[in-house]
Amino acid sequence: MNTTGIPGHELTGELLLRELKHLHQTRHETFLHGSPDALREHTARTFELEQEYLRRHPERQVDPRRTRSGARGEPQHA
Repeated sequence: MNTTGIPGHELTGELLLRELKHLHQTRHETFLHGSPDALREHTARTFELEQEYLRRHPERQVDPRRTRSGARGEPQHA
């Protein structure tokens, strides 16, 4: 992958979360007003860091409202 910044696997947990937060905060403006290169780079970096987070936290807690059935208001099954 040809993104800029420290590779995701080298970031501490705290830095990984900080970088992800910043990327999520800047996504809308980059999408609307960034050059094609800036948008491509932003997308690649976001994907890299999100994948690293998921690798480190495969059993993260999922909010039932953020699932397909939860979003539809269907009963949740345990």
